[in-house]
Amino acid sequence: MTLTAQPEVVAAPAWQFFDASVAAVRRLGPSFVRLTLTGTELAGFGAAGCDQRFKLVLSRDDAGLARLRDRGQAWYPEYCALPEEQRPVIRTYTVRAYRPECAELDVDVVLHGVDGHAGPAASWAAAAVPGDRIVLLGPDRPGAGRAWGVEWAPPPAARTLLLAGDETAVPAVCAILESLTSGPRSVTALLEVPTADDAMNVALPAGATLRWLPRNGVARGSRLVPAVHAALCELGIASTPATPPEEVGDELLWEVPDPDAASGCYAWLAGEAGVVKTLRRRLVGDLGVPRGSVAFMGYWRQGVAS
Repeated sequence: MTLTAQPEVVAAPAWQFFDASVAAVRRLGPSFVRLTLTGTELAGFGAAGCDQRFKLVLSRDDAGLARLRDRGQAWYPEYCALPEEQRPVIRTYTVRAYRPECAELDVDVVLHGVDGHAGPAASWAAAAVPGDRIVLLGPDRPGAGRAWGVEWAPPPAARTLLLAGDETAVPAVCAILESLTSGPRSVTALLEVPTADDAMNVALPAGATLRWLPRNGVARGSRLVPAVHAALCELGIASTPATPPEEVGDELLWEVPDPDAASGCYAWLAGEAGVVKTLRRRLVGDLGVPRGSVAFMGYWRQGVAS
């Protein structure tokens, strides 16, 4: 399979605040809602790639948000210095779709919270109605690469692609799958979601496989980890590990290979930090998959509200 062309990188973007409002709300299943956001400023949003991250900014106090805007690119130290009652809530999400011609951006949100308890962003999304105001933080110009919050970058030599994650990775994986065109690549995607009714219709390229793995109340990762193990064995990627993987501490695991690395396999794995660490041990330690062939991304940690 081949990837859709990426825009040429001219300069690293500046990240800026975009005023927007909710244009439409669509329930996608028991656990997901899609919000279509719009606003004249979004016509200048710097769209970059299929798994592009951006931030929703929920203001507790208009004065606090105004102070961040006034600092421009130096907003983060000001954010840290703000009193708790003024500090906006900032949460990271994935661009599901972007339509610059009508200044619209879609974001899919897990409704009930990834840990069973909805945090401020999930609670806001669950109650959102058309007309509600929201602020986004994202790049100010188109481009491609990590400066835009994009990690999906399989090497040209990769003939086998594996994508896997929990419900927080669903928007990125679906966007990636829909960007691929038919070709000689083998593509397998595995998505663990809360229930079977959370499965969505995705426009898959010919030859791609997408498996939905409903937990239905069992432990997180109990469906995803063995499914990833089995898929790698079926794809013939497993080998004898040369050395055991280094242990990762309590920080969120975020290991992304060099996009120029030559490899016949590329795996993109994202979701809860503990599950991603388990997958890393399984892939690198047990199956001998080269670390340079896998992007491991801890999107969130169990017990921390989204």
